[in-house]
Amino acid sequence: MSAHLHAAGDATATPPASLADALRTLRQPATIRQRCTAITLAASQGESAHFTIDRSRLAAVAMRIATLTRARFPSLTIPYHSRWRHFEAGGVDRKDQLDARLAGRSHVAVARSRIDLALISVLLDAGAGPDWRYLEAATGLHFTRSEGLAVASFDAFMAGRFSSDPGDPYRVDAVALLKLQADDLRAVFQVRDDNPLVGLDGRAALLRSLGAALRAQPQVFTTVGQPGHLFDALTHHRHAPALNHHHPQPGGHHHQVGAARILGALLDAFSAIWPSGQWLVSGDQRVPLGDAWPHPAAGGSGPSAGWVPFHKLSQWLTYSLLEPFEWAGVQVTGLDELTGLPEYRNGGLLLDAGVIVPRDPAFAASPRTPADPWVIEWRALTVALLDELAPLVRAELSVTAEQLPLACILEGGSWAAGRQIAAERRLGGPPPLAIVSDGTVF
Repeated sequence: MSAHLHAAGDATATPPASLADALRTLRQPATIRQRCTAITLAASQGESAHFTIDRSRLAAVAMRIATLTRARFPSLTIPYHSRWRHFEAGGVDRKDQLDARLAGRSHVAVARSRIDLALISVLLDAGAGPDWRYLEAATGLHFTRSEGLAVASFDAFMAGRFSSDPGDPYRVDAVALLKLQADDLRAVFQVRDDNPLVGLDGRAALLRSLGAALRAQPQVFTTVGQPGHLFDALTHHRHAPALNHHHPQPGGHHHQVGAARILGALLDAFSAIWPSGQWLVSGDQRVPLGDAWPHPAAGGSGPSAGWVPFHKLSQWLTYSLLEPFEWAGVQVTGLDELTGLPEYRNGGLLLDAGVIVPRDPAFAASPRTPADPWVIEWRALTVALLDELAPLVRAELSVTAEQLPLACILEGGSWAAGRQIAAERRLGGPPPLAIVSDGTVF
């Protein structure tokens, strides 16, 4: 058993009270905002060694986002920023293909399968690198980057590669995940010497860690270890005690669930699968933090002080689960409690547009790691500045926050604008900097 699997198994151990309180703090979207805002305030006051901020350029960025949003969605009926958009790559309705295979199943079973697909695809959605592409056999189309990873993972899911039961291929389960090796993913993603994919070993280790976490929590994911049972845990009271801090009441079916609650459940269940190397330590006790990093301007109090959480892939997963819950008749509330996603495209947009200004003009000369203080600060500025951009974009489009939540601004939107400006500035459209990735953060 690898170190990652041990870490995933340890996630079910109960941390001491001080660490448990700190974990709850670091798993709340409000904390992400607070810590990123504190770092942005320090940079605004000239206290950053890495960046200055030029807010005079925000209006032009908002105009770019609004113009692109109107071009892509003339009626301003904008879907969520979600993995499901990538499943539509090439104009192919792949959700419809899955639904056809699931015909006759209960709405709960269908929701579980859709959650399984979204989860496994998001976990495989770290950066692909500039030289990789995927050929979809059914259409003959080639896809790259996030769309390619989405189509490849969709095809693998439909082929039952993540299920241990040939009679039920359209699911993900712990037994199948624990057996996955890098060579299996090499086949899934058509990786060859002339078609390299970055972070292949890291992706395989991440999925094995997911399998261990699912197996270690049968009270939520059943003895099968199917992640889609998160739907049951969040919508049926009788399953909710497994999510111990949500104070369930006896009763039946929930028709509402908060977006922050979905994120909290994902972080409670899966924080230990992220091999970031970041740990919260108290005495001889330590717990894994996942995508959370130290920064001197982060603020806070108690054991969580000085840490800035991002939970980028977990939030991307939460955004990608909004529709499976809604398609099953469950209203998701509090969408804007989630934050913008601090990654290549949103953060790249702000760098390329001159809002975030590196003090070192040679900032892109060498690849950086997620633990680099430069990267931590850039990501924090991205989260806070996306919040500043949101009302400007809404004003340009003459819509309210209720009409255009952040999840739709990202889709309309900021992510596409980041890709657009990158293509204007660099051949092939790579982001403005390179991150050394193991396939589990970016």
